Amino acid sequence: MHHFSYVGNNLHCESVDLATVAQLYGTPTYVYSAATLADNYTRLAKGLSGIDLQICYAMKANSNLAILRHFANLGAAFDLVSGGEIRRVLAAGADVKRSVFAGVGKTEPEIKLALENEVFAFHVESEPELARINHVAGKLGVKAPIAIRINPDVDAHTHAKITTGKSDNKFGIPLKFAAAAYEAAAKFPNIAIKGVQMHIGSQLTDVNPFVEAVSKVAPFVAELKAKYGITYFSIGGGIGIVYKDALASGQQSWWDNQPADKRPLTPEVYGAALLPLLKPLGLKILLEPGRNLVGNAGVLLSRVEYLKRGNGRNFLIVDAAMNDLVRPAMYESYHEIVPLHRDTTRPALVADIVGPICESGDCFAKERQLQQVGEGEYIAFMSGGAYGYAMASRYNTRGTAAEVLVKGSTFELVNARESFETIIANEKIPAFLK
Repeated sequence: MHHFSYVGNNLHCESVDLATVAQLYGTPTYVYSAATLADNYTRLAKGLSGIDLQICYAMKANSNLAILRHFANLGAAFDLVSGGEIRRVLAAGADVKRSVFAGVGKTEPEIKLALENEVFAFHVESEPELARINHVAGKLGVKAPIAIRINPDVDAHTHAKITTGKSDNKFGIPLKFAAAAYEAAAKFPNIAIKGVQMHIGSQLTDVNPFVEAVSKVAPFVAELKAKYGITYFSIGGGIGIVYKDALASGQQSWWDNQPADKRPLTPEVYGAALLPLLKPLGLKILLEPGRNLVGNAGVLLSRVEYLKRGNGRNFLIVDAAMNDLVRPAMYESYHEIVPLHRDTTRPALVADIVGPICESGDCFAKERQLQQVGEGEYIAFMSGGAYGYAMASRYNTRGTAAEVLVKGSTFELVNARESFETIIANEKIPAFLK
């Protein structure tokens, strides 16, 4: 659930009319709800209460400094995948010492940065990486805390580009080779074995793949505890969110009216299914959720530029583009699109909702029905909090969007719209062309 709803006929984020935000800061603009972020974090923590739990927010979903500070204030640590993300956590005034460093391509400078800031653990993806971490730790005269990522070969039944737990994915070490990998790790003088990690994919809407993966890996985890004294088991993230009916899903009545077998996966269902498998291990459990915490907590505001009526096809051309929200172009993903001002007296419009970029792929939806809207009016792309701004680009020399955080009846610009001067600041014309 979330805090976006119509108040009268105007779409609000918490107690803020989104049209006010659009008029003040322009569009495209991302708007995030602080209350929804807090609710999502709290529900997940409560869903797994009764165990020693450490939530490490997967900040690749949305790394805005204000959001990082908000989660840190709530008690979150972070799941890091680059040196830049380590620096972002530090810039947000948050703690790297409870955070984990994942990713298949860690460089020596990134490993050094993580060690210097006393990262909680490295989640190791391969034996060559293990040797590199040992080498860097040795030069610093420290022991590097590690957990090896296990690939359980479990099908997450999600989009092919975001599944990570199958044997043909680039992530982790196959379960059948994991014991040998830990034996190798134990021989390195500057490695300290602390745990074990797994993650099977993103946007899972069924709890069964999680249960299958944990059940498959848990016996091996128990063996590692007995042999190496590991202290934690990280089960990754991946809980999906609502994209279709995203606006309605903010209301309790919507959830109550869904058939039991059709309800989206909730933190409560997730926790109830996994707690019986995790409690007997007697270990700290790490979670690394990203989309689940921020996805439904954000929307992208956009302005209608033109309604182009074609031969049997209408095109609603808006000022947001694939450089602002690439998910539809990259994943063929669905985002609900709604007007900021609702008018039930208007006729329905069926149109392709497209951006201004010179690519046919710059299309958010095909033959989507919404109320008729005209030039200068505003719409919102729902469920834009995850992998929206974080995956933005400057394609067509378009500056990145503004970002706004709402809390109650107040809101503040937390990232100004990128200017042309900023875009070209590091470019130069060489002397031999002058």
